[in-house]
Amino acid sequence: MKLSSRYNRANIITSIIVLIITGIIYYLVIHLILTNKLDRDLAVEENEIRQYTQTYKKLPLPATYLDQQVSYGEPRGDSADIREFSYTTYLNPKEKELEPGRSLVTTVNLNGKTVIVTITKSRVESEDLVRIILLITLGITVLLLVSLLLINRFVLSRLWKPFYQVLNRMKAFEVTRMDNIKEEPTKIDEFNELNRSVNAMAEKVKQDYKELKSFTDNASHEMMTPLAIINSKLDSLLQTESFTEQQGALLEDIYQATGRLSRLHQSLLLLAKIENNLISDVQEVDLKELIEAKIRQFSELFECDGLKVEVKLSERKLTMSRYLADILLNNLISNAVRHNMSGGKILIELNAEKLMVSNTGKKLNIQNRMFDRFSKSATSEGMGLGLAISKQICNLYGFSIEYGQVENLHIFTIYLA
Repeated sequence: MKLSSRYNRANIITSIIVLIITGIIYYLVIHLILTNKLDRDLAVEENEIRQYTQTYKKLPLPATYLDQQVSYGEPRGDSADIREFSYTTYLNPKEKELEPGRSLVTTVNLNGKTVIVTITKSRVESEDLVRIILLITLGITVLLLVSLLLINRFVLSRLWKPFYQVLNRMKAFEVTRMDNIKEEPTKIDEFNELNRSVNAMAEKVKQDYKELKSFTDNASHEMMTPLAIINSKLDSLLQTESFTEQQGALLEDIYQATGRLSRLHQSLLLLAKIENNLISDVQEVDLKELIEAKIRQFSELFECDGLKVEVKLSERKLTMSRYLADILLNNLISNAVRHNMSGGKILIELNAEKLMVSNTGKKLNIQNRMFDRFSKSATSEGMGLGLAISKQICNLYGFSIEYGQVENLHIFTIYLA
């Protein structure tokens, strides 16, 4: 959910709750004020009846008006000092229907006798007034909420526009292209600070990238040169001199060790380049065509080990480095050959969603560490970096790679994004 939408929701909900509570309090206060006014009017009428009774020693005639009624009655039981206000219904003689009213039941003394006086006034006008006030309040509330919604929708969208533009430029930023993140001019101090921080971060990332690339290139050159010299000298030594059997065995061990060291160096260097996205030859790769070419390259190894290869390929193109796609397939297929059994089989399946390479072989006990660096079975002659490199390539392009084992079948599945 966007920040503006979340703010809108919180703002509108808070406004509605506050306005509802305020409206209820407002209604109760207005209702109380109008009821007190009615009670004061009833008290005035009560005083007039008492003054009339004291002056003329008789009760005024029972009056019936459109909005007021006065009636007299005999006291019942212990009601000599009664004086109470209450809500009641009122018969409107004109409309001939019951209407809400407010009544005062009190007593007057006439020639030593107590008379119950009931004064009733209509509440229709006060109820109408409360209703009108309530409708006006509701109207203002709705207008206020709509105004808040429109202001939040349009004003906040404009206010946050520089932020989203900076965000989009950060998403499009690629360190390998050495682009700058263009500043978005704005009058808001926080966004100006964000622009400066983003550009400072981009400059730091570019500088780190340059240093890392320089280190990788230098390390590659400085380590490969002595290894190449050692191999060259060993080749010359083996061709020019005759050695005893013991000396030959020692030289062969040295030769194999330097070859292994050279391959290890190349693999670690490749891992560093993949992890830091230093291989930038991204292009459209026809995966089906690449797999078919790879099967032709491995055909002699398949025949040598008596392996049966089954292939089910559909058209699938990916946007990635062709060099890394080649390494990925090399690793998976060579792994299927190296860990297979004589006369076994290899299954390669490609469709729009996934690439699956399966091979027969013995059960392994390193399933949970299959993609860890230098993780390999005791019988493996590899360095344990091939699958780690494959996983890093998948991570680089958003693929996911999984390993499963069903009886004697080892299955590597790459889910293509």
